[in-house]
Amino acid sequence: MVRLLFCWVFCCGLLLLGPLAARAQTADTVRRPGTMRVVHLDSVAVAPQAIDTKGWLLLNKDIQQELDGAVHNLYNFKYDRAEKQFRSLKRRYPEHPLAYLMLGLNTWWKIRPTSFQTKVYDRPFFAYMDSAITKAEALYKADKQNYEATFFLAAAYGFSARLHAERHDWRLATVDSKRALSYLQKSQEANGLSPEFLFGQALFNYYAVWIPANYPLLKPVLLFFPKGNKELGLQQLRTVATTGFYTATEAKVFLMGILKNEENNSVDALPVAKELATTFPDNGYFQRFYALLAYDQGEFVECERVSKEILAKINQGLPGYEAISGRYASYFLGYLMQYRYRDAAKARDYYQRCIVFAESSGDTSGGFYLFANANLARLADKERELATARRYYTVVKDIADHKSEQYKEATTWLKKNKS
Repeated sequence: MVRLLFCWVFCCGLLLLGPLAARAQTADTVRRPGTMRVVHLDSVAVAPQAIDTKGWLLLNKDIQQELDGAVHNLYNFKYDRAEKQFRSLKRRYPEHPLAYLMLGLNTWWKIRPTSFQTKVYDRPFFAYMDSAITKAEALYKADKQNYEATFFLAAAYGFSARLHAERHDWRLATVDSKRALSYLQKSQEANGLSPEFLFGQALFNYYAVWIPANYPLLKPVLLFFPKGNKELGLQQLRTVATTGFYTATEAKVFLMGILKNEENNSVDALPVAKELATTFPDNGYFQRFYALLAYDQGEFVECERVSKEILAKINQGLPGYEAISGRYASYFLGYLMQYRYRDAAKARDYYQRCIVFAESSGDTSGGFYLFANANLARLADKERELATARRYYTVVKDIADHKSEQYKEATTWLKKNKS
């Protein structure tokens, strides 16, 4: 799927958003931003001792130690436990944005595993981000050198921009993105204090180069933005992934996605995915991404193990395990049964489950849905079950790209086996 609009959102605001998935957008619908002050984000820094960090929860090691379990619960989809811990922090620091941002992030990870299809959590998510913005604005208004406040403003506006983009509300996505970038620029003045501040900079450095290289039509839009450095961005992202606290896992998520989707480097993405899936074994999004990369790299033992875990957790009704993860897992298992174990009966069962999962989530335009139908058609043809093969090949013909091998195969078979 073309990621043009979300790339635009990144250029405007960046940040702590999640899977690199966006929506198709034509260039003439992107509004040109006003002139912005050019700042080279990889060169701005001040000495830590020049900044008064008193009262900054972001750098408070005691708070980090206290929230370590909460952050783990968040990413391991123990939403209720994480929420209780973040609410405890909110009661003690009601005027600080940290708890509100983390409550919003907890809500964000209820939306993300569904590939943003569910909308039931939109209102509480936006409410948490609005509260984080309100609290952070008050801190910034009281002290223009409160770079912790600018960090929270950049993050909250960035998250809001991402969900607005997913909901096709381009006006609000653009407005929030421009605000996020503005505060990101301000927060870089403290980028020597903590890897947390480096996260947004890392994403900007990468995408400010990657976007114009892959979407030339957006080059005029980027004239007023700071220059990026793609290699430095990846290096900074790795630094945050290994040394950050609040942003470490999000950095790994982005690193995994960039390596797989933008850099076409599944080899390096695989260990990142494995670490995430191992550290957070009840995170369906991490598990399905790991299963995908293991499948890509021929790590079939791991792909089978994780795929079976995913289906078992869907059957158990675990939070964050739903039809999209089921579609991935059942397709991989169908493929392994067909080509690795030569067990046609089990292969058919898994492919049929893949189709059910795909239809229940509305993902029937191609991908695993297409391949599952094609493989079921081949299996039926091999058994000379012509009516069944015809049914599946008809689906393939209807949804496959006309230049694809699947389309050519389906049309050829249907011509030879007219009813």
